[in-house]
Amino acid sequence: MSNPELGLIHHFIPARSPDAATLLLLHGTGGNENSLLDLGRMLSPRAALLSPRGPVLEHGMPRFFRRLAEGIFDVDDLIQRTQDLGDFVGQAAAVYGFDPGRVVAAGFSNGANIAASLLLLRPGTLAGAILLAPQVPLEPDPSLNLAAVPVLIGAGRHDPLVPVENTERLARILLDAGAAVTLHWHPGGHALTQDEVQAAADWLGQSFPEHV
Repeated sequence: MSNPELGLIHHFIPARSPDAATLLLLHGTGGNENSLLDLGRMLSPRAALLSPRGPVLEHGMPRFFRRLAEGIFDVDDLIQRTQDLGDFVGQAAAVYGFDPGRVVAAGFSNGANIAASLLLLRPGTLAGAILLAPQVPLEPDPSLNLAAVPVLIGAGRHDPLVPVENTERLARILLDAGAAVTLHWHPGGHALTQDEVQAAADWLGQSFPEHV
């Protein structure tokens, strides 16, 4: 189902049990609201799935925020789009009736970057996050407190777009803010792997055992 009054084109699939979490599925560049639905169901058979389409187009490809060049983000646009996405999640919770305190993001690449930005700019929006092939989106306020929010970072040792140092920097930013960070490396590049998906599903079940 999709409600046009929420602003972003999206799919919402209700949870299969009343106490389940909601997975906020955030696609990479060129994806859409359908791209991560299968991933969402692999991560959790019970969770609700909220999957928006990025509102920005880059050469016809949807993204969640603008960039100036590969790896160089339009930070002002990122900040505004992050706030908009946080508002969308809260409004969707009211419309669809899911618990806004049980929202876990699962994002790949550009989607992982805006999920990380949600953690850094809108603490409390997400109960946790799965960040697959992310970069450091921006430098947060030093007073940021993520209070043991569980975060999984999945990254490739040979990712041509995201240097290992960038991944490690993001992990350190989140750890310094108090998040409970798990860093999972795979030997590949900038792509999802079956091993990584399984690791994410295992992590989700361990981190939110009563809700997924």
